Amino acid sequence: MAVMERREAEIVRRLRLDENVRRELVWKEWLVTNGLGGYATGTVSGALTRRYDGLLVAGLPTPFGRVVMLNYLLEQLRYPDGRIIPLVTATQTAQGQEFDGARYLTEFALEEGLPLWIYDIEGVRIEKRVLMVHSQNTTHITYRMLSEQPVRFELRPLMAFRLHEAPVSHPVNAPYSLHALGDRFEIAPGSELPSLRLFLHHDGEKAFTVQPAVFENVVYALEQNRGYECCGSLWNPGYFRLHLSPGQPGTLVASTESWETIGALTPSQAPGAEAHRRHRLLEAAKGVPKTGLPAELVLAADQFIMTPAGRIEEAARARAAGDEVRSVIAGYHWFTDWGRDTMISLEGLTLTTGRQREAGYILRTFGHYVRDGLIPNMFPEGTNEGLYHTADATLWFFHAVDRYLRVTHDRSTLRQLIPKFKSIVEHHLRGTRFGIAVDPVDGLLRQGEEGYQLTWMDAKVEGWVVTPRRGKAVEINALWYNALRLLAGWLREEGDPDALQIDEHADRARESFNRRFWYGEGGYLYDVIDGEHGDDAACRPNQIFSISLDHPVLDQARWAPVFSIVRERLLTPVGLRSLAPGHRDYKPQYYGDLRARDAAYHQGTVWAWLAGPMVDAWLKVRPEDKAGARRECLAGFEAHLNDAGIGTISEIFDAEAPYTPRGCMAQAWSVAEVLRSWLKTEP
Repeated sequence: MAVMERREAEIVRRLRLDENVRRELVWKEWLVTNGLGGYATGTVSGALTRRYDGLLVAGLPTPFGRVVMLNYLLEQLRYPDGRIIPLVTATQTAQGQEFDGARYLTEFALEEGLPLWIYDIEGVRIEKRVLMVHSQNTTHITYRMLSEQPVRFELRPLMAFRLHEAPVSHPVNAPYSLHALGDRFEIAPGSELPSLRLFLHHDGEKAFTVQPAVFENVVYALEQNRGYECCGSLWNPGYFRLHLSPGQPGTLVASTESWETIGALTPSQAPGAEAHRRHRLLEAAKGVPKTGLPAELVLAADQFIMTPAGRIEEAARARAAGDEVRSVIAGYHWFTDWGRDTMISLEGLTLTTGRQREAGYILRTFGHYVRDGLIPNMFPEGTNEGLYHTADATLWFFHAVDRYLRVTHDRSTLRQLIPKFKSIVEHHLRGTRFGIAVDPVDGLLRQGEEGYQLTWMDAKVEGWVVTPRRGKAVEINALWYNALRLLAGWLREEGDPDALQIDEHADRARESFNRRFWYGEGGYLYDVIDGEHGDDAACRPNQIFSISLDHPVLDQARWAPVFSIVRERLLTPVGLRSLAPGHRDYKPQYYGDLRARDAAYHQGTVWAWLAGPMVDAWLKVRPEDKAGARRECLAGFEAHLNDAGIGTISEIFDAEAPYTPRGCMAQAWSVAEVLRSWLKTEP
């Protein structure tokens, strides 16, 4: 295969490393993905802070799911006088290791979404890059000398093979067995997990020294802050050494693939191949500017679209029908693919970015999983079957299909899904799982079952459902009405006489909604009616969907007051608060252990994805005010791309300034909705 030349990067995000930024590098993170759910990630500083940090987190078939295979590399220069200087310095403390990764770091940047570091150690300048080969569980870590003098460079791989969600205290079964095949090495864990294959690609002098060691008491600061097991051990089989000199880069390849697959794309070819793939992503996004925030979010969106590595039977069924399986990782690092997040994200991740074919794959994939009138809420790690405890994901499915049809006019997929949609409505009308049923008295949709959290406000810890919202929730009924109107329209287009009956259900739901959800005293909408404790007048963002959806259920005469309340009490520069200040349950910050965090998750915490529906509502109430919508709803996101996950958008933020990013460092619906609404507010 010919060597593919690396193009000059067109999209570069470079951190300005002043003293303030340097102090924060231990909390700034980078992410590289492989399209299989696997990834490489860490902090810009080089500190290990999360259980999920790793240079190879492989997406493996069921029953494993994602597995941490290569946790870390200790990188150091060895001088002729015996001095050893690590790129990332660490000192031992009573609590474990403290990292000062900024001492020698002179530059960190993303080039077309891929991270690079430049270090200067006493005049020796070294560039480091990380990439994953697309559709492989293979990571390349490449080092290049930028100064003139050659230097001896050593790499110590550290590992503790464990399932994705296993705590860092999971015991290291050291020593793992180490097998040498010439200059290729395999580390077998002594279990059903695949071996980790390591290979140092370098044209100059290189060697591997077997020197097994266990690094104990490694402390993961973010796990500690979040109330989880935070101290563990890592095993090291020895170290690679090479003479790094100008014109002779070195690349450590780490993989769970076969040696034949690993060798199909060499380290000299892989950067060019990945650069061309990313260039094609940008070219496919026809309506997106090729520079700036929108272009960066096109590349960020790519991190969430994946082929599920584990669901082999599903893939076989799809291929037999001439189709492919695709899904969406809801967020990094701990989410899998979730139905709700997928349907909300679909437009921004795929249709906005010119990936219509993959959008069709995703919709047909979820269509296959409809059970009892519901799509799965989520697929747990390492399983083939979904969990169905959701009242809204299925209704968002209608919305996603509608947006898909507007772009593709794919009547074949619609006709394939219409029987599913009719079944969904029938199940909701007569009642399905988890108390999800239309109330025959008023035609509104109710939901709720003890011990379950069925709406997007779904925090639950130790059996405590924080915001159960059992009853008739405002956004569930806005989505129900929207779904009925969409289905009625599709049925009319297909000449199906059932359209009339569906319209009648929609008319009844709309009349009841406007009569029952209006909270006159506050001038906005109840969040839940007919709940366990009556009607809930908490001022929450869920009411915005009564305006923002394509078929708004709220009478237009009431759009302005609802919009004004949401703008005044809930809007921030990075999304909407989940509860207005002043409520007894309002929490201004999201921090602490799991119970403390979940108590704040939907009780004030800002959600970035809600910026999208707010922009939609804004442009319905004020159609000519695109500039105002962007200024007030999206103002904080450009600066945020340097804040937490570099080049991407976090899941949530504190409810009050400075709106500290929290939760997942990269969230699918955050990226999708900000990208979609940014383009919608283009002048």
